[in-house]
Amino acid sequence: MTIAKVFAPAKVNLTLHVTGRRKDGYHLLDSLVLFADVGDRVTVMPAKQNLLEVTGPRAAGVPTDRSNLVARAADLFGIPVHIILSKHLPSAAGIGGGSSDAAATILALSDIIGDARLPVGVTDLGADLRVCLMRQAARMRGIGDDVTPCPGLPPLFAVLANPGIEVPTPAVFGALGDPSKPPMPKRLPQGMKTRAFIDWLATQRNDLEAPAISLAPVIANVLGALAALPKARLARMSGSGATCFGLFETEKAAQDAALLLAKSHPDWWIEATRLS
Repeated sequence: MTIAKVFAPAKVNLTLHVTGRRKDGYHLLDSLVLFADVGDRVTVMPAKQNLLEVTGPRAAGVPTDRSNLVARAADLFGIPVHIILSKHLPSAAGIGGGSSDAAATILALSDIIGDARLPVGVTDLGADLRVCLMRQAARMRGIGDDVTPCPGLPPLFAVLANPGIEVPTPAVFGALGDPSKPPMPKRLPQGMKTRAFIDWLATQRNDLEAPAISLAPVIANVLGALAALPKARLARMSGSGATCFGLFETEKAAQDAALLLAKSHPDWWIEATRLS
């Protein structure tokens, strides 16, 4: 029996500029995306009928019907499969967990059937699907349909923190106000050292941070706690929240900071990670 196992990494929006809104209501974005070395795991195997099984430390409350992007991604292939989704990332957290899980499912099924071509309907699964299928540092523009690799970025070490709340993405965009803000520079930096690159990131934005805080003030507490950690260089929210990240120059600094933060906030989801 052919079994495919694929890692589904957390997606981190280092920047997220909202540059406009189309007539159909979709917002236009300009975002620099990296992927963490923490994430979910997807196992796919042929079966007589479709079955989605959710396990792992973050399985509670994760649906197993077609409201889960994993099930909808599998449906695109038209073959019955048994999928085991091991959840380690918080849901609805601004780090692309559902989209990354769906992308991992697509990659697993492509491996099983021996066809690397993407099935019809992939883009209907959400704006993050294309970048999650790329699984490397990338610039994501438009409604997620314009994705280009970003080579030459230095290693980044981060602490991810989520206070255990879900922030609905539509509500965050609804609280945004003016949707036409400046994009990132036309050319992104290459060849910078880690410190200089973090300093450059500090000049950029996540335009959804303020509206998310207006809906969930605890996000400001998370950002403040990350910024106060020893050797933290930058604290920012990822995506539409509520997960935030602190950036550090070394792996040890990030790991030490994660341990310290976990002691003061044992009820938060906290992970030290390398972004690549």
